[in-house]
Parts: sequence; structure tokens; C-alpha cells
Amino acid sequence: MTATVTEIWRHPIKSHGRESLASVMVQAGDALPFDRMWAVAHDRSTADGSQWASCGHFCRVAKLPNLMAIRARLDETSGRITLSHPDADDLTFDPDTESADFIAWVKHLVPAEALQPARLVKAQAQAFTDSDFPSVTLCNHASHRAVEQRVGKPLSHLRWRGNIWIDGLAPWEEFDWDDREIRIGEVIVRVRERTDRCKSTHSNPETGLRDADILTALESWGHQDFSVRAEVIRSGEIKTGDEVARV
Repeated sequence: MTATVTEIWRHPIKSHGRESLASVMVQAGDALPFDRMWAVAHDRSTADGSQWASCGHFCRVAKLPNLMAIRARLDETSGRITLSHPDADDLTFDPDTESADFIAWVKHLVPAEALQPARLVKAQAQAFTDSDFPSVTLCNHASHRAVEQRVGKPLSHLRWRGNIWIDGLAPWEEFDWDDREIRIGEVIVRVRERTDRCKSTHSNPETGLRDADILTALESWGHQDFSVRAEVIRSGEIKTGDEVARV
């Protein structure tokens, strides 16, 4: 069976919404355009965007599960982002000039006892991916189905917050790609590492409620990993339907 790209997702603001794409142009050495370009620094963070910062500097789903239910839509022409959440009115704003509107909106989704969103930070050096290099996350539908079976109920695959979804592989086949080059359509990536997981995966993307113990399910295979992080080494377009194969 031929492995193919089924979905492409980006997350303009780290942990604050997802957006589906039919195709995307990627550049060698970069993450997906606009993926994790912004992040929400909490009130104890020193991150200012001048350099990459680890996830502990930011408000994120692992600590604030309700954020998982945010959906995003970025207008690349105007630079404006529209955010939607089942417990809030939609917000459309310019993240570079109207961040105060965003902070006011998102505070209603954050419990008072949690670290509070303080400012919206734009990545000036590299995207705020969870890796310390600009990465694209490759996810395997068959591995997700294996997790569903282990948990014992259907699960939305969007809880993994990956970039490129692939079908036609064996379960966990992507773990055999470490340090290998993979062709996705006209693009070549090199897989650098597995994606280690946290409690963000316990949250339902529709409700923002924790509804499954994903980490325990993963631990039954002797790890807590899902998907792999890759570095783009040949630029080009990725689109749904593209074939995926080892080089």
C-alpha cells in the first residue's frame, strides 16, 4: 500500500488553535510557514522572541487543557488571525498590533489560579516548535489507531497537534525513520527524533476536557512517544495526496 499525505495542519499561535491546509510551501531549514510563529508568554516568563525558548515559558495545553478546543484561521494577506472556542465569541485580530485584544480574550479561558497569559511573543529567530531546531511533525494514522485500540474508544487525532498526517504505513513504522531521509511529494525531510508526549494529549480537541489517559496507553509500548520531528532539507510544496516514501 502506498503511503500518502491525508492532512496538513499548522498552529499559528503555539497551543492556541489549529488550522487545516490543502497544501503548503516549505523551505529547507524552516518549520511550516506560520506554524508556532507566535506563543503566549505567561507572567513568569522571560521569553521575548529574540531566540528560541522551551515550552515552559509559555501558556500551553499541558497545563491549560481548555486551550485544546481553540480553532484558528490565519489570513496570510492581511496578517489577521481568527480564533474560535466553544466557550467564547470569535476573535479576529492582528497579532502584531492588537495583541492586547487577544490577551483579554484568552484570559477568560484560563483559571485564576494558573499562570496567566501576559504577552504574545513573535518568533524572530525560529518557530516555537517543541524542538530546539525548526521542525515539521510527521504523524502516522496507523499508530493513532493503535492508541485508540489500546485506550478502548475513538479518539480525535487532532489531540496530537501534528503537521503532516500520513496513511498507508504500519503502526509505529515512523519510528524506523530515525536519521533517514523521507520524500513527501517534491520535498525531502530528514527525521531527527521522536516526539515525546505530555498531558496535552489527554485533552479532547472539541471540548477542551481531559477524557483519555494517553500517556499510560503509550507506556504500554515502553515509551511515551508519538510521531517524529523532521528537518526540511529540500524545499518545495507539500499537498494532500502526495506520496510518502524513504529516499
